[in-house]
Amino acid sequence: MNPDSRKIRLVLQLRRGGVTDTRVLAAMERVPREIFVPEPFRDRAYDNLALPIGHHQTVSQPIVVAQMTQALEVGARMKVLEIGTGSGYQAAILSKLCRRLYSIERHRPLLVEAEKRFARLKLTNITTRVGDGTLGWPEQAPFERIVVTAAAADVPPVLVGHLTVGGVMVVPVGDDDDQRLVRVLRTEDGAETEDLNPVRFVPLVPGVASD
Repeated sequence: MNPDSRKIRLVLQLRRGGVTDTRVLAAMERVPREIFVPEPFRDRAYDNLALPIGHHQTVSQPIVVAQMTQALEVGARMKVLEIGTGSGYQAAILSKLCRRLYSIERHRPLLVEAEKRFARLKLTNITTRVGDGTLGWPEQAPFERIVVTAAAADVPPVLVGHLTVGGVMVVPVGDDDDQRLVRVLRTEDGAETEDLNPVRFVPLVPGVASD
């Protein structure tokens, strides 16, 4: 099966998994996932699997990327924050949907590789930095949307504070044995949360990695 056929098969799987937003599906089709995974796993790039990218990190399962992106409801004029750049795959998807994406990664080597991929794909609306994602990006706040690609123990109040009123954050919450995807709506009085579905992510770790 060639890459185009694999991609079509994956999009059909995403539809069956409840992803109906045509903008999200189009973005998933346009971003070549194979360049975001290490060479030994390229032949599995369009399988619905999480794949290792080094530094004990993974590129998320496509259905999870699609579900998180759909739950964000990103508009074309929005400013978005991503916590955890990783391979850059989620960032590349979001860059097709928003005006400007800011992405933080604690592992410098991962960010260097992600930036090369963004340059290769001519994604010019992504701004990145090495940093502690638990602290957010206060110099650029507020954001209309925030996505967190690692599991927090609870909804991070610092990141809720980075949202505009009416803004939305999607974040995995819980420990290794019990994680759920949570959609957070910032309100005038605080925040409202909605549980979406079970997930499995690496933990959200404070600080910058020493590698």
